[in-house]
Amino acid sequence: MQETQFRPLFPDDALAGWKALPRLAGWFPPDHPHNIEAAKHKGLWTLDDGILEGRQDPPGCGYGAYLVTEETFGDFILEFDARPDWPCDTGVYLRASADAATGYQVLVDHRRSGSLAGFYGNGLGGFHAVRWNVDAITDGLGQPCGLVIESPVDTLEPVTPEKTALLTHSVSGEEFLRLWKWNDWNSYHIECRGALPRISTYINGVLVAAMDAAALPETCFDRAKAEALGPRGHIALEVHDNDRMGEARWGKNAACRWRNMRIREL
Repeated sequence: MQETQFRPLFPDDALAGWKALPRLAGWFPPDHPHNIEAAKHKGLWTLDDGILEGRQDPPGCGYGAYLVTEETFGDFILEFDARPDWPCDTGVYLRASADAATGYQVLVDHRRSGSLAGFYGNGLGGFHAVRWNVDAITDGLGQPCGLVIESPVDTLEPVTPEKTALLTHSVSGEEFLRLWKWNDWNSYHIECRGALPRISTYINGVLVAAMDAAALPETCFDRAKAEALGPRGHIALEVHDNDRMGEARWGKNAACRWRNMRIREL
């Protein structure tokens, strides 16, 4: 069967085909006070001149949100450029449920102890497939001006051998730093194939991280939930809430920006 061509996910510079949803805390029931309040916040999503911007709404409120495709996708290649502020904890969800609470997340955690290429299993057992974390260096005025690989001594989220072993491919932190462009656009190319998918993340043309869901151990992967999701799902973008990290996770006026988002179904 002939593969389709790439098509834009924001045609005509409009949000048609996407819906904004609140980011509820899965560890609380829906009627918990936190989730009752969180349900009122669906993020501030604006699309102007081809650039999508996602923020907390109102900025600094501490509550997150998702922007989710109405359409579902099976095997595909997804491409986009991303430009997150610091600190900004976001990500791209693949094969996600309609409420985006369950799915495979490609991490775009541009904050202390974050990863910009690894994977997380939202609602799928919480697997965390990473090799390194990042932190920011600051200038003479204390303003962030670049990335470094975080020291394991004072990290908020330790990178363990078990997490790294979940990856089928990864580059070193030093290799990643040579790829990443601070305060600029970085190009992502993500491939998702298979019923329990094999996912690969390329940044600026280089394969940075890959995983095979079928090979994940049961200790961190809920295979039954993954199989219940089926071979197709939604794509979602995330604005994170502040939770235990406060503004170290999402700055008061922070935003993530995306452009040139397009998909090719396989």
